[in-house]
Amino acid sequence: MNASTTCVALHSAVEQLALLRTKKISPQELAEEHIARIERLNPTLNAFVDFDAARVRATARDLPNADASQHPLLGLPISVKSSIAVAGMRCENGSRLERGQMPGEDAVSVAHLRRAGAVVLGTTNCPEYLMAYETDNLLYGRTANPWDVTRTAGGSSGGEAAAIAAGLSAAGLGSDSGGSVRQPAHCTGICSLKPTPGRLSSWGHILPCVGPFASLGSVGPMARTVGDVALLFDLLAGADAADPLGAPVSLRRYTREELRQIPIAYFEDDGLLPVTPETRLAVRAAADALSRQGFRVRPLRPQGLESARQLWWKFFVQGGAMFLDSTLRGHENSLSPTLLDFLSIARSQPPLTTQALLEAWAECDLLRRQFLVAMQEHPILLCPVSAVPAFGHGERAWAVEGQNVAYLDAMRYTQWFNTLAMPAAVVPVGRSPQGLPIGVQIAGKPYADEMVLSIAAAIEQDFGYSVPPMANTA
Repeated sequence: MNASTTCVALHSAVEQLALLRTKKISPQELAEEHIARIERLNPTLNAFVDFDAARVRATARDLPNADASQHPLLGLPISVKSSIAVAGMRCENGSRLERGQMPGEDAVSVAHLRRAGAVVLGTTNCPEYLMAYETDNLLYGRTANPWDVTRTAGGSSGGEAAAIAAGLSAAGLGSDSGGSVRQPAHCTGICSLKPTPGRLSSWGHILPCVGPFASLGSVGPMARTVGDVALLFDLLAGADAADPLGAPVSLRRYTREELRQIPIAYFEDDGLLPVTPETRLAVRAAADALSRQGFRVRPLRPQGLESARQLWWKFFVQGGAMFLDSTLRGHENSLSPTLLDFLSIARSQPPLTTQALLEAWAECDLLRRQFLVAMQEHPILLCPVSAVPAFGHGERAWAVEGQNVAYLDAMRYTQWFNTLAMPAAVVPVGRSPQGLPIGVQIAGKPYADEMVLSIAAAIEQDFGYSVPPMANTA
């Protein structure tokens, strides 16, 4: 964080909790800090879609008088993506078809955070039915990037990323079936984790994480530091004994010496699609930083990436359009251009037949085994998050190293790990020539979430979050 930062709301969540526990600030005072920032910056950013200052004040005022062992997040202001159920708040999936939807009960992860004492500030913007890497819809409009309001904060957890990056929220929850907590973190210069499916409960995600989306998708923590992401992960891991995908995996801790013995492979592109020069430099810088710290790092690109991407396309793009078809058919005039663009891409290909789906399902398991065998030698992969940094609102193609890079193709770097059900974290490392943040992605074998976060924390020591200019003046 910038050394000049004095605003408490821009401190890490861990630091804010320390101030609360030592009574250097009260929950009510910390809530007021965030309320003031939301009232000042949200009209420009359009990150929150449901925020009520009176409700936040009442929640902070009515917190139990308890110690941190009973309520480890007592007084911490958080936010939640509006596709995750928050009782009594608007959770409309960014769609006019869902206008006014307010769940009657919290999603499992939200309920667990509330029981830990967190103050839910409100719900944040997302693209319609989450089918975009840009947050824009006809219900609330577009979310701006606090680094440059002419650019996107990413998607589909773009509202969440913008709120956290600008200090409107200490931390929060997004969701990810194709990069949706990682690409927004990359765009806005924060940290995030797509957990292994089943480590954190996705029950209560309003588009249910079932069928192929049970392994593609995860609810994931987002915050300004890796330590904050790890804090939420540790609290939420294994919280739902009734999760159909849940696995009884205990939390694991690593010493620095144990981490240094883990071989790490890094690659700057997938050999098919270029990335910007600054993206290459960011990956290389992260690898060099780990090497200087004594980690075992070598350049190596795994085999099978394009197969993973093609399978993701079948499940997410074609399958996602099929899942939504009964909801959307006949309502095309009410849909956002962003969603119509996604549907146009999905429907431009032949329908996904039962035979094709069965073959893809089988191929996916074979491919996962191939990666698990290969990753016995290199359990951690370091690579880009996206081919490009945060892009201008509405842009759908870019010239990169002399090649035309199309919208969904540029985001392939996150899509692989949804297909492979692998945990993947993002930490900010580099900058574009325009001063935009560039994240680096750290992926690991399934259920190695703690290892991924530990490596991400090591990278963060040399890089990490900086305050966006507009947020530092608030």
